[in-house]
Amino acid sequence: MAERRRELLRAAVEQIEARGVAAVRIADVASALGVSNALVLYHFSTKEKLVAAAFRHAAEADLAHLRRLLGRRTSALRRLRSAVRWYAPTGQAKGWRLWIEGWAAALREPALREVTQDLDRQWKAALAEVITEGMAAGEFHCPDPHGTALRLTALLDGLAVQLTSYPGAVPRARAQEWAEEALARELGLEPTALTRPTPNGRLSATDGAA
Repeated sequence: MAERRRELLRAAVEQIEARGVAAVRIADVASALGVSNALVLYHFSTKEKLVAAAFRHAAEADLAHLRRLLGRRTSALRRLRSAVRWYAPTGQAKGWRLWIEGWAAALREPALREVTQDLDRQWKAALAEVITEGMAAGEFHCPDPHGTALRLTALLDGLAVQLTSYPGAVPRARAQEWAEEALARELGLEPTALTRPTPNGRLSATDGAA
Protein backbone atom coordinates (compact mmCIF):
# COMPACT_ATOMS: atom_id res chain seq x y z
CA MET A 1 0.00 0.00 0.00
CA ALA A 2 2.75 2.45 0.99
CA GLU A 3 4.84 1.61 -2.08
CA ARG A 4 1.86 2.10 -4.40
CA ARG A 5 1.24 5.52 -2.82
CA ARG A 6 4.90 6.49 -3.42
CA GLU A 7 4.61 5.38 -7.04
CA LEU A 8 1.54 7.58 -7.50
CA LEU A 9 3.31 10.55 -5.92
CA ARG A 10 6.38 10.13 -8.13
CA ALA A 11 4.16 9.92 -11.20
CA ALA A 12 2.23 12.99 -10.08
CA VAL A 13 5.45 14.99 -9.68
CA GLU A 14 6.54 13.99 -13.19
CA GLN A 15 3.17 14.92 -14.67
CA ILE A 16 3.07 18.28 -12.88
CA GLU A 17 6.57 19.09 -14.18
CA ALA A 18 5.51 18.14 -17.71
CA ARG A 19 2.00 19.65 -17.83
CA GLY A 20 1.74 22.19 -15.02
CA VAL A 21 -0.54 22.17 -11.98
CA ALA A 22 -3.54 23.63 -13.79
CA ALA A 23 -3.46 21.20 -16.70
CA VAL A 24 -2.56 17.94 -14.96
CA ARG A 25 -5.44 15.50 -14.46
CA ILE A 26 -6.03 12.43 -12.33
CA ALA A 27 -6.21 10.54 -15.64
CA ASP A 28 -2.68 11.66 -16.58
CA VAL A 29 -1.23 10.20 -13.40
CA ALA A 30 -3.23 6.99 -13.77
CA SER A 31 -2.20 6.59 -17.41
CA ALA A 32 1.48 7.10 -16.61
CA LEU A 33 1.36 4.04 -14.33
CA GLY A 34 -1.18 2.02 -16.30
CA VAL A 35 -3.70 2.03 -13.45
CA SER A 36 -7.31 3.18 -13.12
CA ASN A 37 -8.48 6.66 -12.13
CA ALA A 38 -10.33 4.97 -9.28
CA LEU A 39 -7.07 3.72 -7.77
CA VAL A 40 -5.61 7.24 -7.72
CA LEU A 41 -8.81 8.59 -6.17
CA TYR A 42 -8.81 5.79 -3.59
CA HIS A 43 -5.49 7.08 -2.26
CA PHE A 44 -6.06 10.84 -2.63
CA SER A 45 -9.80 11.44 -3.20
CA THR A 46 -9.30 14.73 -5.13
CA LYS A 47 -6.83 16.27 -7.54
CA GLU A 48 -6.09 19.02 -5.02
CA LYS A 49 -5.07 16.50 -2.36
CA LEU A 50 -2.95 14.59 -4.87
CA VAL A 51 -1.12 17.76 -5.95
CA ALA A 52 -0.47 18.88 -2.37
CA ALA A 53 0.81 15.40 -1.45
CA ALA A 54 3.04 15.32 -4.54
CA PHE A 55 4.65 18.61 -3.59
CA ARG A 56 5.18 17.44 -0.03
CA HIS A 57 6.80 14.26 -1.36
CA ALA A 58 9.18 16.32 -3.51
CA ALA A 59 9.84 18.74 -0.63
CA GLU A 60 10.75 15.96 1.77
CA ALA A 61 13.25 14.54 -0.72
CA ASP A 62 14.87 17.96 -1.19
CA LEU A 63 15.01 18.58 2.56
CA ALA A 64 16.57 15.19 3.19
CA HIS A 65 19.34 15.99 0.71
CA LEU A 66 19.87 19.44 2.23
CA ARG A 67 20.21 17.94 5.69
CA ARG A 68 22.76 15.42 4.42
CA LEU A 69 24.83 18.29 3.02
CA LEU A 70 24.52 20.39 6.17
CA GLY A 71 25.16 17.42 8.44
CA ARG A 72 28.58 16.57 7.07
CA ARG A 73 31.47 16.50 9.52
CA THR A 74 33.31 19.51 8.17
CA SER A 75 33.41 23.28 8.68
CA ALA A 76 30.20 25.30 8.68
CA LEU A 77 31.54 27.40 5.81
CA ARG A 78 32.16 24.34 3.68
CA ARG A 79 28.70 22.97 4.45
CA LEU A 80 27.03 26.27 3.60
CA ARG A 81 28.89 26.59 0.32
CA SER A 82 27.94 23.02 -0.58
CA ALA A 83 24.28 23.75 0.16
CA VAL A 84 24.28 26.99 -1.85
CA ARG A 85 26.02 25.35 -4.81
CA TRP A 86 23.49 22.49 -4.80
CA TYR A 87 20.40 24.67 -4.21
CA ALA A 88 21.32 27.31 -6.78
CA PRO A 89 19.65 26.88 -10.19
CA THR A 90 23.14 26.37 -11.65
CA GLY A 91 23.71 23.37 -9.37
CA GLN A 92 22.51 19.79 -9.24
CA ALA A 93 19.16 20.34 -7.57
CA LYS A 94 16.32 19.26 -9.83
CA GLY A 95 12.74 20.36 -10.14
CA TRP A 96 12.88 24.17 -10.36
CA ARG A 97 10.08 24.07 -12.90
CA LEU A 98 8.03 22.08 -10.39
CA TRP A 99 8.58 24.63 -7.62
CA ILE A 100 7.83 27.62 -9.81
CA GLU A 101 4.56 25.89 -10.73
CA GLY A 102 3.91 25.28 -7.06
CA TRP A 103 4.51 28.89 -6.00
CA ALA A 104 2.05 30.10 -8.63
CA ALA A 105 -0.63 27.54 -7.79
CA ALA A 106 -0.22 28.16 -4.05
CA LEU A 107 -1.73 31.61 -4.54
CA ARG A 108 -5.08 29.90 -5.11
CA GLU A 109 -4.73 26.57 -3.28
CA PRO A 110 -4.54 26.80 0.55
CA ALA A 111 -3.36 23.18 0.96
CA LEU A 112 -0.52 23.70 -1.49
CA ARG A 113 0.36 27.04 0.09
CA GLU A 114 0.75 25.27 3.43
CA VAL A 115 3.16 22.74 1.89
CA THR A 116 5.34 25.31 0.10
CA GLN A 117 5.40 27.62 3.13
CA ASP A 118 6.42 24.76 5.41
CA LEU A 119 9.25 23.82 3.03
CA ASP A 120 10.38 27.43 2.92
CA ARG A 121 10.49 27.66 6.73
CA GLN A 122 12.46 24.43 7.05
CA TRP A 123 15.04 25.47 4.44
CA LYS A 124 15.66 28.78 6.17
CA ALA A 125 15.83 27.18 9.62
CA ALA A 126 18.38 24.60 8.45
CA LEU A 127 20.63 27.25 6.91
CA ALA A 128 20.30 29.55 9.93
CA GLU A 129 21.31 26.70 12.26
CA VAL A 130 24.57 26.07 10.41
CA ILE A 131 25.29 29.80 10.17
CA THR A 132 24.89 30.00 13.95
CA GLU A 133 27.28 27.07 14.37
CA GLY A 134 29.85 28.81 12.18
CA MET A 135 29.59 31.99 14.22
CA ALA A 136 30.09 30.05 17.46
CA ALA A 137 33.17 28.39 15.98
CA GLY A 138 34.59 31.77 14.93
CA GLU A 139 34.58 30.92 11.23
CA PHE A 140 32.77 34.10 10.21
CA HIS A 141 30.64 36.94 11.55
CA CYS A 142 26.91 37.15 10.86
CA PRO A 143 24.74 39.27 13.18
CA ASP A 144 21.42 37.96 11.80
CA PRO A 145 21.49 34.25 10.78
CA HIS A 146 17.76 34.11 10.03
CA GLY A 147 17.90 37.29 7.92
CA THR A 148 20.89 35.90 6.05
CA ALA A 149 19.05 32.64 5.33
CA LEU A 150 16.05 34.59 4.04
CA ARG A 151 18.11 36.84 1.78
CA LEU A 152 20.16 33.94 0.38
CA THR A 153 17.14 31.80 -0.44
CA ALA A 154 15.30 34.81 -1.91
CA LEU A 155 18.25 35.46 -4.24
CA LEU A 156 18.50 31.81 -5.27
CA ASP A 157 14.75 31.53 -5.84
CA GLY A 158 14.81 34.69 -7.97
CA LEU A 159 17.74 33.43 -10.04
CA ALA A 160 15.88 30.14 -10.52
CA VAL A 161 12.91 32.01 -11.99
CA GLN A 162 15.20 33.93 -14.36
CA LEU A 163 17.10 30.85 -15.56
CA THR A 164 14.04 28.59 -15.80
CA SER A 165 11.43 30.98 -17.17
CA TYR A 166 13.70 33.20 -19.31
CA PRO A 167 16.50 31.10 -20.80
CA GLY A 168 19.50 33.24 -21.63
CA ALA A 169 18.41 36.16 -19.43
CA VAL A 170 21.30 35.52 -17.01
CA PRO A 171 24.43 33.54 -17.92
CA ARG A 172 24.69 30.49 -15.69
CA ALA A 173 28.28 31.28 -14.73
CA ARG A 174 27.27 34.80 -13.69
CA ALA A 175 24.38 33.47 -11.58
CA GLN A 176 26.76 31.14 -9.76
CA GLU A 177 29.19 34.02 -9.13
CA TRP A 178 26.37 36.14 -7.69
CA ALA A 179 25.27 33.33 -5.37
CA GLU A 180 28.76 32.83 -3.96
CA GLU A 181 29.43 36.56 -3.70
CA ALA A 182 26.19 36.92 -1.73
CA LEU A 183 27.17 34.09 0.63
CA ALA A 184 30.58 35.63 1.29
CA ARG A 185 29.10 39.10 1.80
CA GLU A 186 26.45 37.84 4.22
CA LEU A 187 29.13 36.08 6.29
CA GLY A 188 31.45 39.07 6.35
CA LEU A 189 34.08 37.29 4.24
CA GLU A 190 36.04 38.07 1.12
CA PRO A 191 34.86 35.97 -1.87
CA THR A 192 38.28 34.28 -1.97
CA ALA A 193 37.55 32.79 1.47
CA LEU A 194 35.15 30.37 -0.22
CA THR A 195 38.00 28.69 -2.10
CA ARG A 196 40.77 29.09 0.50
CA PRO A 197 42.19 25.89 2.06
CA THR A 198 40.63 25.03 5.42
CA PRO A 199 41.68 22.64 8.19
CA ASN A 200 39.22 20.14 6.70
CA GLY A 201 40.66 20.33 3.21
CA ARG A 202 40.33 22.55 0.14
CA LEU A 203 36.96 23.75 -1.03
CA SER A 204 36.63 22.66 -4.60
CA ALA A 205 34.32 23.20 -7.55
CA THR A 206 32.71 19.85 -6.79
CA ASP A 207 31.48 20.84 -3.33
CA GLY A 208 27.72 20.48 -3.28
CA ALA A 209 27.69 17.36 -5.43
CA ALA A 210 25.33 14.69 -4.26
